[in-house]
Amino acid sequence: MSQDLSHAANIVSDLLTPSRSLCQIPGGGKKRLFELVADVLGSEKDEFHPDELVAGMLAREKLGSTALGNGIAIPHCRLNDCETPCGVLLTLSSSGDFDAPDDDEVDLIFALVVPSEATQEHLNLLADLARLFSQPDFCDALRGCTSNESLFETASNWNSGSR
Repeated sequence: MSQDLSHAANIVSDLLTPSRSLCQIPGGGKKRLFELVADVLGSEKDEFHPDELVAGMLAREKLGSTALGNGIAIPHCRLNDCETPCGVLLTLSSSGDFDAPDDDEVDLIFALVVPSEATQEHLNLLADLARLFSQPDFCDALRGCTSNESLFETASNWNSGSR
């Protein structure tokens, strides 16, 4: 694995926790998925206000889809009450429409939330995540997971195995 991808995989392990890695959840519209992300983060981080997170994610989507194509989306936003960057990784049991550039429905989502003042860090994290999720082997491995634990382990330890 190249140094760039190894770095990106390390970032995933910094952004995720086992409880923020959800495998084969039912799909749905963007708002419902963002509400799920808000609930997951809100249950772990007191500083999150779920309504603000959903509104921030939806506002970002209005600027343009965060879908990358190939069934992948990286919705993201910056929030005032966010102290450190964090993420939620979802694989969907049924894909959903994210207005992807290739018109494919999305079944793999990494939602990223960063502090409002972290403009450059936000851009760097997005670039690292896009680089990692552009690797078909990585995405196939995530899609092949059958439990939340295996999803977290696969995502956070990607650089440690021979892939």
